[in-house]
Amino acid sequence: MNNEQNYINRPQFRRTRLLIGDENFKELNNSFVVVVGLGAVGGYAAEALARSGVGRIRVVDFDTVCETNINRQIYALHSTIGRHKAEVAAERISQINPCCRVEPLTLFTEPQTIPKILDGHPDIIIDAIDSLNPKVELLAQGRAAGLTILSSMGAALRLDVSEIQIASLNDTKYCPLARLVRKRLRRRGADTNITCVYSKEPTYKTSIKKNKQQNPLTVGGKKGRPRDIMGSLPTVPGIFGLILANEAIKILSGLNTMTK
Repeated sequence: MNNEQNYINRPQFRRTRLLIGDENFKELNNSFVVVVGLGAVGGYAAEALARSGVGRIRVVDFDTVCETNINRQIYALHSTIGRHKAEVAAERISQINPCCRVEPLTLFTEPQTIPKILDGHPDIIIDAIDSLNPKVELLAQGRAAGLTILSSMGAALRLDVSEIQIASLNDTKYCPLARLVRKRLRRRGADTNITCVYSKEPTYKTSIKKNKQQNPLTVGGKKGRPRDIMGSLPTVPGIFGLILANEAIKILSGLNTMTK
């Protein structure tokens, strides 16, 4: 039995193969996905991709784990505080699927780093960045390169999981982040036909603390800037990430031909 067949027949993938079939699973195994942003949304997306059998995953995040991440981020444990999220993610993915080729990049997403993030023409980019400028830059350059992107809009300040939707960025409603992203992309003349997950639920603005939290990226002249602290549950952002991964799995395995 060759290595590919041996891999496909591993018991850990039996239930996935039963649902999507061996040929579609082979497509999944031969796929390359980049997850950018490893907070609550990106962490759960990467988790599901690893468990589904995606053969190559690049995980990208400049940040390190801090205690405030523990309420919602899958990589955040007391034992991982202070470690780079990308490195923790890579270790976990390797434990889930030792055959997965996983590449951690501890990079801040900005114009000069995006070519490295997108290197190798990945099959799908999952954008789970929560900062506006890096998100817009990744979406603009990724679509200019002809890449398929699945993007997360705002998941914080929300409670109602029934209001989570998946649609083109052009068709989103009631999401302040989606509106800003769309406006910035159009200003640049960039493609806005990007599949995204968003919520139609109004944000709970009263849960925003008006004091600015010092972003770890600003320490020592690093990238980033102070941002408002926004309330968030472990549930809604995690569901955003799982929906993004689900869409990716359907596209990669050939079960969904609607997203381009």
